[in-house]
Amino acid sequence: MQNGTVVKKNEKGFGFIKIDGAADGDKDLFFHTNELQNISFEELQEGDKVSFEVGDSPKGKNAINVSKI
Repeated sequence: MQNGTVVKKNEKGFGFIKIDGAADGDKDLFFHTNELQNISFEELQEGDKVSFEVGDSPKGKNAINVSKI
């Protein structure tokens, strides 16, 4: 598991996580509402700390099994 911070959340049910320790130029990691564990998308806010695993999708790496810390 890795940790990070929700940096952007879109009304359409997805968002982005900045991985703890990532350099400023590194890409944020995409997540979809279907990957949230024990929290609803509405409860999750920008700035919240989360833990997650990194998965692969046809569009690249994404966050899976996302939980609020």
